[in-house]
Amino acid sequence: MKQIVDIEYREIEEKEDYHELINQVMNQCFEVENLQNTNLYVSIILTTPEIIKQINNEYRNLNQETDVLSFPMFEKEEIRTITEQEALGDVVISIDRVKQQAEEYGHSFERELAYMLVHGFYHLMGEDHMNEDEKKRMRQKEENILQKLNITRL
Repeated sequence: MKQIVDIEYREIEEKEDYHELINQVMNQCFEVENLQNTNLYVSIILTTPEIIKQINNEYRNLNQETDVLSFPMFEKEEIRTITEQEALGDVVISIDRVKQQAEEYGHSFERELAYMLVHGFYHLMGEDHMNEDEKKRMRQKEENILQKLNITRL
């Protein structure tokens, strides 16, 4: 099977469980969006609240911690025209925020991490949630992936 994910751990412990879930989720995303026969891959960076805050400040001029950041490499219209081995983009996730939000929302760590991965992926695909129509379309796509993986809120 083609490698579609590059995982980097920044100042957090590498865990096989993370690796397995990330690959499972990204494979499903690629399948649903019909990207499995492309030369694209996704870079996933798992890190600390401090590092994600630095990245958020450096690239978005927002000096605050967040849960997930996405940095697409292409415009939505360009994605299907890429022929070289290219990163679709980077998704940066704060593992501490995954833990906090899973607890806050009353579901598993795995479900929250999977959601952040799918959410980040769809930002890389050019989706957004700036208005209600965009938000509804993006949420439907996210829930579709999670349902296909049988990753529920409970």
